[in-house]
Amino acid sequence: MKYSTKLSDTVHVMVLIAINQENSLSSASIAESIHTNPGFVRQLMLKLKKAELMTSVAGHARPSLSKPADQITLLDIYKAVETNSEEVLFRFHENPNPLCPIGRTIHKSLDGALEEIQKNFEVELSKWTLADVYENSLEELR
Repeated sequence: MKYSTKLSDTVHVMVLIAINQENSLSSASIAESIHTNPGFVRQLMLKLKKAELMTSVAGHARPSLSKPADQITLLDIYKAVETNSEEVLFRFHENPNPLCPIGRTIHKSLDGALEEIQKNFEVELSKWTLADVYENSLEELR
């Protein structure tokens, strides 16, 4: 099973932007820090721009946050970069065998619990800001 790293990668991107406001910061240098490719970084940055969490000008390696880091929650970032606004932590196989007693009832048995877990996940993400992560990074730099 493959898990998404988009949230942590995007937080990484945004912390780099926050601490490098006076310096040039290309998608290639960001990608090097994350150990990924510049195309992936550009995709994340486009999603951040669309969500109005960052700004940038094509051809200039000077991205910036659209608002202060203490006003950007991890939930804002999560919603910006996950591919679909209905993104959830858990996915079901869409067509379980209706002849199987488990397959027939699995959604009914788990949907409520998984919706509650998703809500709690989002509540917890909303409690943390980019500034919280930024401060931890700055402490590490000292």
